Amino acid sequence: MSKKHNVYGIGNALVDLEIKVTPEFLQKHEVQKGLMTLVDEETQHRLIGAIDHQKTEKKSGGSAANTVIAVSQFGGKAFYSCKVAADEFGDFYLKDMEDAGIPTNFDRQQREEGITGKCLVMITEDADRTMNTYLGISSGLSTNEVDEQAIKDSECVYLEGYLAAAEEGLAAMKLAKKIAEGNNVKTAITLSDPSIVHAFKDNFKDVIGASVDLLFCNEEEAKAFTGKDNLMEAREDLKQEAKRFVITQGRNGAMIFDGDTFIDIEPYEVKAVDSNGAGDMFAGAFLYGITNNLGFANAGKLASLAGSKIVSQYGPRLKWHEAQEILHQLK
Repeated sequence: MSKKHNVYGIGNALVDLEIKVTPEFLQKHEVQKGLMTLVDEETQHRLIGAIDHQKTEKKSGGSAANTVIAVSQFGGKAFYSCKVAADEFGDFYLKDMEDAGIPTNFDRQQREEGITGKCLVMITEDADRTMNTYLGISSGLSTNEVDEQAIKDSECVYLEGYLAAAEEGLAAMKLAKKIAEGNNVKTAITLSDPSIVHAFKDNFKDVIGASVDLLFCNEEEAKAFTGKDNLMEAREDLKQEAKRFVITQGRNGAMIFDGDTFIDIEPYEVKAVDSNGAGDMFAGAFLYGITNNLGFANAGKLASLAGSKIVSQYGPRLKWHEAQEILHQLK
């Protein structure tokens, strides 16, 4: 019997504010280029104030949110558990998710007073993305936001790695995984960011525990997690950590371990202007593919094609018609 949802995602709920900046701007304001850095509300307001003369794009975001939106855009069914406040940005966030066809835990749960999280995404001309994130109420995401029924109604649970940075978020990841495994639901996790992996490696190992069905990471995250300097050694170590995994390699495509063999996924040549959301899109397209009978190789091709489209434009999302065009191109 088919499940109600292809993918159940759980992760941070952040309103993304995307802006183009120069490397000099990042230097002047002592922002670490190319990384995701957690900041307080005052720091974020200061940065926004320094660039408020330019146009900012506003979208509902968060890594796992971008992934489940991608699943929906390709024609899949997704559910998202998160935490937003009873404020204007929370209203915006949930309306955006509703427009994307994605039910959330707030369909049957009340929001609390507080401040909805925001992520300032600064894009430089080399297509690199630097993120300063104020989590707001999302930092309090806990087991309360885990929706047991939605997990049971899903084919796969997708855990956002950023949650491993907080004790309550880690507990939510563990609970979601436990419910999934107790109900024959597949589990997937993304390592999210090299700096998070370095800082919270033990937390990741605690969640993954050699039983996760599918692990997503990029080259730097794979090396950080395994402690290896060589990617070939890192991928061998990952076999002990996850049943299957995907390592994205930017302009070099990706490598997939399907549990038995490695599959090399060729890149699609494009001019990159913005890498924000590329990994999230890859994961979303891949999860859509494997939950809709495309198989690992074709799911990888779809994900590579979708990722190349994302980096060739600004913003972490495709337009709905673009997702369908990519699907058609694959056939």
